[in-house]
Amino acid sequence: MMIRDTYVGWPYCVHDDRVYLNSPIFNCLEHDSSVHLAPDKYLIDRDYQIFFPACGYLTSVNYSDEETLCFVELFDLRSPLRFKTHCGKMLWTAFILVGFVAHALGGHNPCCSYPCENNGVCMTQGENYYCDCANLDFYGKHCEIPTFMKRIKLFFKPSHETLHRFLTSNKWFWTIINNVPFLANAVMRSIYVVRAAMLESPPPYTSEHDYITVEANFNYSVFTRALPPVPKECPTPMGVWGKKELPPAEEIVKAFFTRKEFLPEPIGTNLLFPFFAQHFTHTVFKTDLKKGPQFQWGNHGVDASNIYGEDRNSQNNLRSFKDGKLKVQIINDEEWPPLISEADVPMRYPKEIKKTNRFALGHSFFGLVPGLFMYSTIWLREHNRVCDILKKEHPEWNDERLFQTAKLVIVGETLKIVVEDYSNHLTNFNFPLFFKPELLFGQDFQYQNRISLEFNHVYHWHPLVPDEFNISGTIYNMKEFLYHPEIVVKHGLRDFVDSMIKQRAGLVGPRNHGRVTIPVVLDLLKHGRTLRMQSFNQYRKRFDMEPFKSFEELTGEKKFAKQLEDFYGDINAVEFYVGMMLEKRLRFDSLFSATVIQFVSPFSYKGLMTNPICSPKYWKPSTFGGEVGFNIIKTASLENLICKNIKGECPAVSFKVPDYVEGDVTEFVNQKLEL
Repeated sequence: MMIRDTYVGWPYCVHDDRVYLNSPIFNCLEHDSSVHLAPDKYLIDRDYQIFFPACGYLTSVNYSDEETLCFVELFDLRSPLRFKTHCGKMLWTAFILVGFVAHALGGHNPCCSYPCENNGVCMTQGENYYCDCANLDFYGKHCEIPTFMKRIKLFFKPSHETLHRFLTSNKWFWTIINNVPFLANAVMRSIYVVRAAMLESPPPYTSEHDYITVEANFNYSVFTRALPPVPKECPTPMGVWGKKELPPAEEIVKAFFTRKEFLPEPIGTNLLFPFFAQHFTHTVFKTDLKKGPQFQWGNHGVDASNIYGEDRNSQNNLRSFKDGKLKVQIINDEEWPPLISEADVPMRYPKEIKKTNRFALGHSFFGLVPGLFMYSTIWLREHNRVCDILKKEHPEWNDERLFQTAKLVIVGETLKIVVEDYSNHLTNFNFPLFFKPELLFGQDFQYQNRISLEFNHVYHWHPLVPDEFNISGTIYNMKEFLYHPEIVVKHGLRDFVDSMIKQRAGLVGPRNHGRVTIPVVLDLLKHGRTLRMQSFNQYRKRFDMEPFKSFEELTGEKKFAKQLEDFYGDINAVEFYVGMMLEKRLRFDSLFSATVIQFVSPFSYKGLMTNPICSPKYWKPSTFGGEVGFNIIKTASLENLICKNIKGECPAVSFKVPDYVEGDVTEFVNQKLEL
């Protein structure tokens, strides 16, 4: 039997010469245990499989068994049925099927099945739909046919998995590229441009609507969306796939996220990394939960507000108004942030925290964890160090000019460290990424950015955090560690940093969320459901990756795959964050799975390189106080940042533990996850 010419949509099965929908309305597996499923069960190949749109009509069901079935075409259920020839029993079956589906599914949005491919826009038209393929390199009823030039590009384009393997291997090749400046520049320029081009600018969607609005561009109080919300009138939370209701979030967290035993990170990541990530990302991820998970209060970019405060009032309270510097206090002959009694900024400290331990920081959250207090102290010292350099270079400048210029330098240092230290560790490529804004001059590049909801969600990497911390031989459990920034003062900044370097972070993956962070991931799943985020597979397609066809293909093993299937019922119904965390690794040669890297990199590069200081008007010595300030940025690194701001001998600064040996924990992690 061959079935052709179809719409994107639902799975089906065949039994006794009949076509049944395998859907929440009618599950053919439950109907008869002897049912034969069509190849791969899901409808992918247009030449051999049928597609059922969510509104309940089928198109061109062609049976080629000439002895009994002839050819049958089923058109819109609300239009007259058409048959090429009389097929006896099959004709009656068609009427039964059509009547059943019309009754069960009538009234649903036909776009719930996401029939439009390659970022085509599905438009309802009464009870029908059509795909808007305008301005794409694809055409056809479902935007499925590439143009001639696009077909050539696709022929030569490697898959993401192939490209990832190439970047993390073939060291000899990348050594040559790295040592030829014009080749390295060409590769880096391509990375900037290609990655940024994967995101729409201006943004088309927010959480309020599943279609384009003016608000999507002008309302800065909300996160944008890479994909619109699932339409409200769909038969399942993921459109047409999966069960009518998602499994309880508490059960998902218990099955897939709760830590039973700490699992170490396989490429040797230390605790400097997660605290840097958390400190840095709080300059851009600022959810306003009082209004709702779709709202935010930030400036949609790297503005260093995590150092200088959330608004002008906080910034002024943190400033000394002398020589451009920030306020400090001296303890044990070291500079530390002031107390809130000296700098009145909003901070979240429990009532039981002593007033002498209530430090005033750039973000109200940063008093929670000593690791965040560590970076707050380092950046405070760096700002004041830059002010001293600028004052020596420009004795004629007043406090305001020194402060504002130092702030620009700090933003530049942040961008360079994020690209060259942080991102290189995250990807683990053999091609070292580097920060060079002038590569984009003359390119078709827009210097504007918006923070998306999905970027915020995927950046929940709490499994990196262990259950206890070894600071110079003293072990602190999580209860003893949280809301105790004075631990850093007690041990001294140098020894605290050294301890962070030597302690291993956790694996970002299944069953490795500590007890303290379980409420965070639970809320994250609930927020994703409230905002009707599309499925993990839909996001893979959005970012040019093939959707997974089975649970085992997603997880790379059987145990988690079976649990996922029991919970969700369909691979196309797996939630966004769940899929991100449970996806198999190509190898343990990078910090994250392939989808996380493919997903994060466009948002990261666009967010970094669209910063105004990277634009031609800003990126020049005069912006940063002359060559002296410009050179501070150009020579910035994680090592320089830390070593220039601690007393005593500087430890070996890196995002990896010093005793790392490749593959040293891989067997242990696989055993614990039963991979």
